[in-house]
Amino acid sequence: MSGVVALDKPKGMSSSAAVQTAKRLFRARKVGHTGSLDPLATGVLPLCFGAATRFSQFLLDSDKRYVAEVRLGVSTDSGDADGSVLEERPVGRLAQRAIERALGSFRGEIEQVPSMFSAIKHHGQPLYKLARQGVEVERKARPITVYSNEIVAFEEDRLTLDVHCSKGTYVRCIVHELGEMLGCGAHVTDLRRTMAGPFGEDDLVTFDALREADAEHRLDAALQPVSSTVRQWPAVTLTDHTAYYLRQGQPVIVPHAPTAGWVRLCEASARCQSSDTDGENGENGESRDEVTSPSGRFLGVGEILDDGRVAPRRLIPDRS
Repeated sequence: MSGVVALDKPKGMSSSAAVQTAKRLFRARKVGHTGSLDPLATGVLPLCFGAATRFSQFLLDSDKRYVAEVRLGVSTDSGDADGSVLEERPVGRLAQRAIERALGSFRGEIEQVPSMFSAIKHHGQPLYKLARQGVEVERKARPITVYSNEIVAFEEDRLTLDVHCSKGTYVRCIVHELGEMLGCGAHVTDLRRTMAGPFGEDDLVTFDALREADAEHRLDAALQPVSSTVRQWPAVTLTDHTAYYLRQGQPVIVPHAPTAGWVRLCEASARCQSSDTDGENGENGESRDEVTSPSGRFLGVGEILDDGRVAPRRLIPDRS
């Protein structure tokens, strides 16, 4: 079993627990998530099964988008509602334009110190476990990119933000620092991931829907193809001849290939569809997965070299 489920992670469940639940449902041997969500958070959590785990790193490295509900006037040790209250301060007559000005400090390429309540490990121990023991360790600032952070709604002490950011960004750290800049403190009360790489809310499936599909023996229909992990990348179509040499690890010349960057690799007969249709299900409910298509298949991913050749970087094992 290979493919991806874009899970709508429920509130109160850890990402690890979500993986184990999905593993039992699908009776799968190999499952992995592609970027942790806190128990408080909901939304897009892509789960990779089988051969899709070979491409999970590209989802881990992909950009994310979040909608954060924020409470102004209260700061917590974790930066979210699961933490203990540190301080309460009056919000006063805070103007939206003042918040918008402050948000400008958290856009573009910035440095961020991860929270002690993050899943980052220190000597093999997750920071959040150390934090719960009252232990604090030094954390180095990390470079992140915030492409946008916009106010969706604001009323009195309640604020809703839409944040588009690079991997490794902690929205609750942004909210905490924003609260300090505004002089009233702030924390995240609710967080929803609305995008992870190529997956958005239109792709989501709940555990309830998966259990229903399991009862009706149509669980496989919930799987998106392995190629969906990189469906936003341009496709390069190979002839049988060039595909043979590429499988041997050799860079190949492909006419009309992109001039730089990473690409999806398909055989000439494969239905290497555009990103807006790749991974949809047919009328019979069967996944249009190039891996199993009798006419061809998704081979993996490659990179364009300086001389224009296409080099294989990560391929699905050849079972022919």
